[in-house]
Amino acid sequence: MGRTVLGGAAFGAGCVAYGHFFELTDFRLRRVARRLLPARTAPLRILHLSDIHLLPAHRKKLAWIAMLAALEPDLVVSTGDSLSSDSALDHLEAALGRLLARPGVFVFGSNDYYRPTLKNPLDYLIKGPSSSDAPDRPGLDTEALRSLFTDRGWADLNNAATTLDLQGHHVEFRGTDDPHIRRDDYAAVAGPADPAADLHVGVLHAPYARVLDAMTGDGMDLLLAGHTHGGQVCLPGYGALVTNCDIDRKRVKGLSTHSTEGRTAALHVSAGLGTSPFAPYRFACPPEATLLTLLPRTG
Repeated sequence: MGRTVLGGAAFGAGCVAYGHFFELTDFRLRRVARRLLPARTAPLRILHLSDIHLLPAHRKKLAWIAMLAALEPDLVVSTGDSLSSDSALDHLEAALGRLLARPGVFVFGSNDYYRPTLKNPLDYLIKGPSSSDAPDRPGLDTEALRSLFTDRGWADLNNAATTLDLQGHHVEFRGTDDPHIRRDDYAAVAGPADPAADLHVGVLHAPYARVLDAMTGDGMDLLLAGHTHGGQVCLPGYGALVTNCDIDRKRVKGLSTHSTEGRTAALHVSAGLGTSPFAPYRFACPPEATLLTLLPRTG
């Protein structure tokens, strides 16, 4: 019995060590494709970044993000939780580098408003997602982060909408502020999809059903979200233990679909590039960015 307990403890400690010292910085570029564009038109390449949770000490992460500029995407989409400290803002700007010169859109997550705090990780298993993640926490300089993006021409989609012309496509975007802390106001952008647009894209941080339903019901073709960290700690053969929102575990990361009212949209949920500084580990869920290539429909 004693050896079994000791063996189990050693195995658990080994998993934590692996998750912290290796997988936490085992950054991956996920490449996926979906046919969503009008027939016989040019492809559109979207770089989806999420949940960077940056600190100045994250040198490997900063260097890896800087390399993404070589992809030369047609659009960069940031789905929030970029910072863990105001002191990381200049480092984020330097790492994004030439990506800030590309067309871009963004929304915020709770960790663009509030600093991370120490929590009991078992709460995510026992209590489930909570919208009380925020207001009593120390704040971050959200406006400085907003200016970093908007001064470079990126569109702020926090409860806002815009259109962009990309690779010959007229693309409609609508977004919400973070549903996880109930800052979403989809009514501000609601309505039927623009019939003049070639593509309709919804952008949000946390993929809560109420917003996914509303966007899909209005005719969005593609939904982009983050927040979940892909579960962050997953079991091989089982997947994510939690999603930290009301999306099901099977759609906690990657490309899937969302359906409501007889309509279906493509859904991409990023597993993100970071974690809370108070839970610096991942298991069977490496950090990622995604290059999503949209292709013309056939026929």
